Amino acid sequence: MPASEDRVAIVTGASRGIGREIARQLSARGISVCAGVRNHGPESPTVEGNSAASGTYCETTLDVTQPDSVREAVQAVLRMFGRIDILVNNAGISDGDHDALRLDVEAFKNVMDVNVLGAWRLCESVIPAMTANNYGRIVNISSTLGSLHHLNRATEPAYRVSKAAINALTRVFAARLSGTGILVNAASPGWVRTDLGGPNAPRSVQQGADTPVWLATLPEDGPSGGLFYDREPLEW
Repeated sequence: MPASEDRVAIVTGASRGIGREIARQLSARGISVCAGVRNHGPESPTVEGNSAASGTYCETTLDVTQPDSVREAVQAVLRMFGRIDILVNNAGISDGDHDALRLDVEAFKNVMDVNVLGAWRLCESVIPAMTANNYGRIVNISSTLGSLHHLNRATEPAYRVSKAAINALTRVFAARLSGTGILVNAASPGWVRTDLGGPNAPRSVQQGADTPVWLATLPEDGPSGGLFYDREPLEW
């Protein structure tokens, strides 16, 4: 298993909110972090890095809905660092408070494309690099709103369905990668004060990022195929 200072992480949706905090916490642990940013500055190179006392931090243009953007970002990270050890699929959007009986097809497609297919694309792209080193940690950001056990309201229907799907995707990839040294888990950050969660949410971004960072740095005997909230298993 590589030492912390040798590990390399990609965090999607890292321009703000939970994603930015996850990237910060991983970097503070000495991990080199490449933050996927959809709207990277046009004057910036594909990957620009800064070395600090903690891990190296860089940003790369990454639109999870565009397969070419995903491939180019992953290849840029591999050229810069030579490896990818951690993937945090944080990029996500919501459909808002829509009526489940009045399906907005385009809104549903957009939510699924970002929240589910985006994570799937990243997994497919980084797993070969992880497999080559017999080490990997994949963390899919889910939500309690996607837990079937807790699903007793109809708000944000597309978002809920997408997070239930990301839970299923987590189980599928965990089973497929069993025995490879790659652990795949999902995390619910809870209701966090972000642009998505709003200013009245009870949890800080630091609290929301804690469980994803814990899962991203699990030891070899850590769990795989689980859904966690505050480092404890959450009902599917």
